[in-house]
Amino acid sequence: MMIYNVKLCQIYLFFLVVLTFFSCKQSARPDVSHIDLTVKIERFDRDLAQGKSAGLQQTDELLQKKYGAFYDDYVHRMVGNFEYSNTEILSTLYKDQAYYDLNREADSVFSDMKPIEKELTQTFKYIRYHYPKATVPRFVAFISGFAVQTPIGDNYMGIGLDMFLGKNSKFYGAIVESVPLYLSRRFTPEYIVPRTTETFAREELFKERDEDRSLLAKMIYNGKILYFMDQVLPDETPDSVKIGYTTKQLEWCKTFESDIWGYYLQNNLLFETDYQKIQVFLSEGPFTPGLGEKNESAPKLGIWIGWQIVRKYMQENKQVTLQQLMAEKDMQKILQQSKYKPKS
Repeated sequence: MMIYNVKLCQIYLFFLVVLTFFSCKQSARPDVSHIDLTVKIERFDRDLAQGKSAGLQQTDELLQKKYGAFYDDYVHRMVGNFEYSNTEILSTLYKDQAYYDLNREADSVFSDMKPIEKELTQTFKYIRYHYPKATVPRFVAFISGFAVQTPIGDNYMGIGLDMFLGKNSKFYGAIVESVPLYLSRRFTPEYIVPRTTETFAREELFKERDEDRSLLAKMIYNGKILYFMDQVLPDETPDSVKIGYTTKQLEWCKTFESDIWGYYLQNNLLFETDYQKIQVFLSEGPFTPGLGEKNESAPKLGIWIGWQIVRKYMQENKQVTLQQLMAEKDMQKILQQSKYKPKS
């Protein structure tokens, strides 16, 4: 009996430690339970597919009435152009076996959007908390034959389901020439909320300024976007998913952080404005040329370092609010006051 009581006590203490840990973690986030917001994802993909059994004219009118600006953009910018009428484009889609197959797989993978709606609701509650005047868009799910992933238009955000089917989807191997595997490996359902959030942040809340042309400015801008995502995405969202790295690439960055930073300093790259010279540190790719051995480096290392600088800046300047950070235009000030100096 004594042994049982000791074990019970240990289990109880462990439970208290775990409970305390989660309570502390949760308390770091603001309370958004009072914000009245529920995100619903409209299934344009299903409405379009069901329209095949109706007349083209009737389907066109119904989709136009229900989806308005999104439908116009879909037929003329995503799957067609202005040279063809709406009904001609619909007719072409309905005759395309590839469209039918893609639609069927998307409908299978995304038979229930409720978990994604729940995540988007919580994320946009946090966005509303920090930016009360932000307009939450209408969310519309669609397939476009891999044309666009998260388009944003007149009061809508699209979610291209065919670009989130899962990295092992048979379709991605077939389009590898136009969409390389280092990109399509991220076409999984867990990326929907992070990519949608990133697009909204970049296009609606914090557009990049034309005058921010130096590598440092672009590093900090992208770092601020990722820090914003830190604050509004679910706590359990991995850093690798936020930035689009594999776990191995993220570990490589952490291991060689001081070497990456040293490379920028030694080559006087921070204030370089020649885009041809700096784009290699900002662009997507399988790795970053010139850094690391055997092509093991992560891509877009400037963006990752910018993220670490911004995180360090906010740690060192706890009085700075998220709104003040995102509004700060002096990128050199952020670097200096971050006291960023990764250890070798």
